[in-house]
Amino acid sequence: MPVIAVVGALWGDEGKGHIVDYLSRDAEIVMRVQGGDNAGHTVVNEYGTFRLHLVPSGVFHPGTTCIIGAGTVVNPDTLLQELTELEAAGVDTSRVWISDRAHVVFPYHRQRDELEERGRGDRPLGTTRRGIGPAYSDKAARIGLRMGDLLHRDWLHRRLQQAYAAISARMIALNGEPPSLEELIARCETWRERLRDRIIDTIPVLQDAIRRDARILLEGQLGAMRDLDWGIYPYVTSSSTLVGYAAVGAGIPPQAIREVIGVVKAFATAVGEGPLVTEVHGELAERLRRGGPPEGWEFGATTGRPRRCGWPDGVALRHAAWLNGFTALAVTKLDVLDGLEEIPLCVGYRLPSGEILTHVPDTPVLEQVTPVYERLPGWSGPTSTARRWQDLPEAARGYLRRLSELAGAPVRYVSVGPARDQILMVEDGALL
Repeated sequence: MPVIAVVGALWGDEGKGHIVDYLSRDAEIVMRVQGGDNAGHTVVNEYGTFRLHLVPSGVFHPGTTCIIGAGTVVNPDTLLQELTELEAAGVDTSRVWISDRAHVVFPYHRQRDELEERGRGDRPLGTTRRGIGPAYSDKAARIGLRMGDLLHRDWLHRRLQQAYAAISARMIALNGEPPSLEELIARCETWRERLRDRIIDTIPVLQDAIRRDARILLEGQLGAMRDLDWGIYPYVTSSSTLVGYAAVGAGIPPQAIREVIGVVKAFATAVGEGPLVTEVHGELAERLRRGGPPEGWEFGATTGRPRRCGWPDGVALRHAAWLNGFTALAVTKLDVLDGLEEIPLCVGYRLPSGEILTHVPDTPVLEQVTPVYERLPGWSGPTSTARRWQDLPEAARGYLRRLSELAGAPVRYVSVGPARDQILMVEDGALL
């Protein structure tokens, strides 16, 4: 079976966890490849409703191996809390592993994140203040510590001592209180005792699985518009959200990835700052935010912040499709659009000069554009009860066909609600 990468097509919060949970029933390995606990994947199943921040969404399937990859940054306290909550709900976590090369998010990373965001005054980036940016910054500066370092006490102490001067200097420069070296060592000792049996070298596991042609799912975090290089910089995350990085974060050759599923919500949402060209406000925003069942309402899974909402953005979707090479789309939350008379779909960006762009420009230009809409007919009947492509209203099928055209990739999955059985698989040729 091929290695399948599941990545976000827009600003994140598209429902990747929902799709990965569905696909994991046939997977031997599910692996998180980047990001940290700054975003959550919401999964609804027979165990309950879960917002996973670090544990891969395949954890609910017995026999599936779940790996937190080298490209991630791991807050051990968050991970331990998440594992405890899963186990309390009756979920077996014995097959959850952590790459020894994944970097550690320390409490001082969170402190720095908070202080830096506060220092930006009225021009914040909208970070979740979970320490993700500072952790990746330390990784690039080569003063970060990795999960595998916890297993080697002497090495760990040397690395902490080497990094401590830089850690303290940065905290003091931000008018923060640096932790003591003894504090850090004690915390690492606690983490080692509780997580040591889960920290492994993942390369042999993946080599064996790929040679056996096992089914592997790579799970990304956030979406293309939050990518460090190709997103709306500087309002982005601190890792690459594109499929090109999935191979790096997982530790596999790029050619092993045979399928790339882009997950796109049926309308646009974003948490944090930066341009959202199709954003709407007032009653209409609230209509989109609170459409569908309550467990699907648009509030951040990590922060609880209300998500910004807007009409679907076909220009951004085309941008993501080019960067990722989508072989298929998974469209989520189609049911939220039920009952609308029409659906404005953005197909271009108008500059103040009147020129129309059909690509995503750099952020200073993007902040000046207004959307050019193509207006598609809505549908009155509910889609939440549909279980086959043929069950969807014709106008809903027409809308999905148009998304497929813009992305240059077929729609293969359609979600009409939070439950597993509310994901429709679209057969080849059904879009025609």
